[in-house]
Amino acid sequence: MDRKGRPLRPAANPSRPTTMAEEEMIRLKSMHLAPYIQLATVLIGKQRRSGGNMFRHQIDTFAILMDYGYIDSVLLKAAVIHDLVEDVPELDRERILENDEESQDVYQLVLEVTRRTVETKQEFLTRILEYGSPRALVLKSADRISNMISLGYTTDTAFVRRYCDETERFVFPIADKANKTMLAELVELVATRRGYLARCFEI
Repeated sequence: MDRKGRPLRPAANPSRPTTMAEEEMIRLKSMHLAPYIQLATVLIGKQRRSGGNMFRHQIDTFAILMDYGYIDSVLLKAAVIHDLVEDVPELDRERILENDEESQDVYQLVLEVTRRTVETKQEFLTRILEYGSPRALVLKSADRISNMISLGYTTDTAFVRRYCDETERFVFPIADKANKTMLAELVELVATRRGYLARCFEI
């Protein structure tokens, strides 16, 4: 297993030049990502409580998925705009649906990880855990990894504590279903934030 928990690939066969890594690069090269990135630019400058802005968070979530080896065009496109429906409710959904042949699948995945107006945060996360597609579970896990990293920039101890509690209770089970190496990273991130809280209240 490699450091991401993925099976190690056998050494390249000289008679077969197209290795899995090369296949992934070919798939990535053919992805039509620019229209989704363009849509996400409406989030530039939109501040986040945990630090940074919403546009950076979309790109960070995308990068986390790639770092974990997810070369899935629907998943990556959705990552780039995963907060768009929730944070820009006035956005015409046709702007998403008109992008390419995968737009409908991308839009449906974004809706899966979007909190509905009638849902509490607990209900939202429970819905993803119990009914989310494999892609939704992975996307939500990457989203929370990004959020937990950004949490290192906030000094609001009450918020940090609540967010760690929520992550342990609701997102750990999601990551456990999605990717156990993502879960391990979340566990480590929560531990570092708990350590920060402990230092804040040292006498």
